[in-house]
Amino acid sequence: MDMHTLINALTVEEIKEDKKVEITGLSYDSRKVESGHLFVCVKGFKVDGHEFARQAVKQGAVALVVENFVNDIEVPQIRVADSRIALAALADAFYGHPTKKLKIIGITATNGKTSTAFMTNAILENHGYKTGLMGTIVVKIGDYAEPSDLTTPESLDLHRFFKQMVDEDVTHATMEVSSSALELNRIGSVDFDIVTLNNISREHIDLHESFENYLEFKTSHIRKANKDQIAVLNLDDDYSAALVDHTEAKVVTIGVERQDADIRCTSLDLSTGRATFTVEIPEDLHVNGVHIPKQQFTINLATPGFHSVYNSMVSIGIGLLCGVSVETIQESLAEFVGVERRFEIIFEEDFKIIDDHFANSGNIDVTLGTLEKMDYRKLKLIYAIRGDRGVTVNKENAETIAKWASKLGFHEVIATRSISHVTEKDFVHDKEVAVFLKVMEEAGIQVELYDELPDAILDGLKQAEQDDIVLLAGCQGMDYGAKVALEQLQVLRPELDQDKLLQPLKKRVAGNA
Repeated sequence: MDMHTLINALTVEEIKEDKKVEITGLSYDSRKVESGHLFVCVKGFKVDGHEFARQAVKQGAVALVVENFVNDIEVPQIRVADSRIALAALADAFYGHPTKKLKIIGITATNGKTSTAFMTNAILENHGYKTGLMGTIVVKIGDYAEPSDLTTPESLDLHRFFKQMVDEDVTHATMEVSSSALELNRIGSVDFDIVTLNNISREHIDLHESFENYLEFKTSHIRKANKDQIAVLNLDDDYSAALVDHTEAKVVTIGVERQDADIRCTSLDLSTGRATFTVEIPEDLHVNGVHIPKQQFTINLATPGFHSVYNSMVSIGIGLLCGVSVETIQESLAEFVGVERRFEIIFEEDFKIIDDHFANSGNIDVTLGTLEKMDYRKLKLIYAIRGDRGVTVNKENAETIAKWASKLGFHEVIATRSISHVTEKDFVHDKEVAVFLKVMEEAGIQVELYDELPDAILDGLKQAEQDDIVLLAGCQGMDYGAKVALEQLQVLRPELDQDKLLQPLKKRVAGNA
């Protein structure tokens, strides 16, 4: 492709060494530059691509996109105000504007992006659409899938994936949109059809420096949506509800608590942990040429948890907006068994073991809110303290646990630093333990603290009795909790069907293959 044809996609401030060159590819990583590439010098949090410009030219780059001209380089340099915006625009143009040829659905939330994206994909796929999926776990293009490196890929990789989807006759693509992707413009030049925002709680403050910054980026794709797009917003979440009048997009609202939503959840039963409810649409909806008639129908979820109700409501809204029948939506959600470590029931005989990533205060609220609606005797909470996340996150998590302790009637927590089960970047520091213990002490909650994850889990399992729930709660260190717990049960309960006992682990291996 001729360079000048390609840079028509950019707002160019100045071109240095202007001459005609042919562009055979794009790159932002100097290690991946090949002969004929246009190299985009991206400024990151830790690394500045301008420092690798000479290396990129040495490897074959025939032109550079820069924010500041690099001295003593003889290839053309195109100066722009923001190289990340430029990278997205260039990628979109280079790959032939692929998102204009797809139905693109962007899923945003602090909690539940992955589950909602997988639910949505299941509904669309069962309808007969050929689908794409991008997120924390996998990049799926039709029948092909590969593990993900990032929740939302860099813009160049993102548009390349979309081009592959077009080539494979994919029609509908669902993607998770992270706050960092919004801040770093990874979704730049993506032509979304439907954007969603389910919930916002305090998370990733370390990356965005403040909750206010996080909120600004997290809501930006809704606020910037245009009249040709549809926004699915959750009226039960104050931050999501506040956007109803602050977007040009056509808005469709969902609600579980709020009964003035366009799509409502009624008659909710969570007594078993797996929800049954009625979806009620009280008035005909006409949204950007789509007609959804007034109606009501029953949903039976295979995935447990109160959060699954919210995730499914978003997915139901998307499905209806994409022309999926109610029958297909019902069947899809009845069959969809969920995503690993999202209120995953891994054992349910005389007592239950539930595995949940318990990442932040919002996630903790939803998880323990589900337990409040379930029938059980006692809760054994085994919590992996979050490492290298700072005092603030651990204090807020502890305060949220303490708030629920009185509601759920538990007075002790088994906690672990998971020393042998975390990497250096997730190591639990003394100050993080100290703030957790302080909040628990002030709340009158006894803590049994273990250095190692297996010791903590074994303690909880030995205490478990008929109709109890053992909750494996936490990120990083607790990622290994299910495996540890089920292997310990093999020893503690040899009378159990061993093959059936380990089935959840086998499903995980198969799902990640």
